Amino acid sequence: MASTAPFTTVAAYVPPGVGMLAVGIVAEVFGPHGEAAPGFDFALCADRTGSVPTDLGVPIAVEHGLDRLAAADLVLALPGAGFRTPPSPAVLDALSAAHERGALVAAHCVGTFALAAAGLLAGRRATTHWRFAGLLARTYPDVTVEPDALYLDEGRITTGAGAAAGFDLCLHLIRREHGTALANHIARDMVLPSHRDGGQAQYLAVPVPEDGQDERLAEVLAWARGHLHEPLPVAELAQRAMMSKRSFLRRFAAATGTTPHAWLRDLRLSGAEELLETTDLPVEEIARRVGYGSAAVLREQFVRRRGVPPRTYRRAFTRVSAPAATVPEAHLPGRLVPYKD
Repeated sequence: MASTAPFTTVAAYVPPGVGMLAVGIVAEVFGPHGEAAPGFDFALCADRTGSVPTDLGVPIAVEHGLDRLAAADLVLALPGAGFRTPPSPAVLDALSAAHERGALVAAHCVGTFALAAAGLLAGRRATTHWRFAGLLARTYPDVTVEPDALYLDEGRITTGAGAAAGFDLCLHLIRREHGTALANHIARDMVLPSHRDGGQAQYLAVPVPEDGQDERLAEVLAWARGHLHEPLPVAELAQRAMMSKRSFLRRFAAATGTTPHAWLRDLRLSGAEELLETTDLPVEEIARRVGYGSAAVLREQFVRRRGVPPRTYRRAFTRVSAPAATVPEAHLPGRLVPYKD
């Protein structure tokens, strides 16, 4: 029976030849992030305790065996160099048992192969590093492989793309189970964007400048993130970037992989989520601050994109009841303002 409480215990399975980047990602995301973030009980696990080789040739010490997986709320299968060969039956049994008892099970990069070998992805969508998506599909034809996805959420099973997409996967799980405020806090602490849309193009919400026009575009998008309460029509953004509307749309799509409308919508919904979680502001005021004309419009977008109305989301994810008068209007996700614990 799956638990309805957010996960607090996290166990990551470390295969031989584990990717050091993957170990660093999960250890950093689920490690300490100040008093404002609840601590996770995080552990690395292996078939046997002791030294485990990594892809860099530098071994790491693992103190826990597979029994630790039996107690975790979230079980992660990390990628390893030997992913083409299924893990030991003991590992496969441990992953299956974790899923059967209701734990969340996730993997990114070639760690996805372990979940497929355990039979957990049969009849489901899954993703992995784009380089090995074809191999995953051929080896496990009962899995619907989507090679362009950054991560895929199938409820109690979630898979992610390669390399740095492990951050996206972990932050998504925290956002889903603990709310946007905590995910944003951890992302800020790691100096990362808290959410990236799109596929394995691995773009950032505010692109890295490549030439003069891209630098102007980046400046305009940074400005827009701090002015979500304004209408922000494309014509105004293009004018601020000193581009024609057509050129702006082309540059915007190349830099972000999406449209200005979709980009602003996601920022506004993320901003609404954080204000719902961390303030007592009325929904009407939150709608105004993130750029929606009324609470009804915000509710319509929230239900369509998040599946629940704003007030239901607030009841599920409220973290702090700060007086509305003390919350600065500029305190929105993605705004480049100092963050204090």
